[in-house]
Amino acid sequence: MHSENSIIMKAPLEKIFETAADLSLWPKILPHYRYVTYLDESPTKNRVIMAAKRKGIPIKWVSIEEIDTGKKEVHFYHLKAFTKGMHVVWTFTQTKAGVEVRIVHDMEPNIPIVGRFIAKHIVGKFFIHYVANQTLMHMKRFVEHEYGS
Repeated sequence: MHSENSIIMKAPLEKIFETAADLSLWPKILPHYRYVTYLDESPTKNRVIMAAKRKGIPIKWVSIEEIDTGKKEVHFYHLKAFTKGMHVVWTFTQTKAGVEVRIVHDMEPNIPIVGRFIAKHIVGKFFIHYVANQTLMHMKRFVEHEYGS
C-alpha cells in the first residue's frame, strides 16, 4: 500500500516543521485527532498512542516518531493495529509558492492476496488518505493563521 498527500503552506518552513513534529499540539489544532499519548519521550524519538476519527469512526495506533531536524523530516513507524509495519514520512520543501508538505505512507500487508486488497482500498484509501488530507488541511489553516505572512 502506497499513499501520498501534499499541500502548499504559506508560513516559514521551520515553523511548519516544528508544528508537524510536536504531536502534543495535534489534538489541539487538528479536530479529527482525539488524543496523542506519549509512552516514551525525547527530543528526537517518541513512542506514542495516536487516536483520530474518520467521519466518526474511531481509529487508534501505536507509533514511533523520529524527528530528523537536519533533513527536516518526520518519520513514523506503526507498531500495532491494522497499520502495523507502516512507514510514514513527512517532508518539507521550500518552493516559490510556499512550503510543500508531503506525507508518504508505505505498508506491505502481512496477508498476501486479501491483505493487499484491504491495505489498498480500506486502510489506504478509506482511512489513511482521508485522515492525512484532513491533517494537512487543518495544519495549513493553523500555521498560516499563526505564522503566515
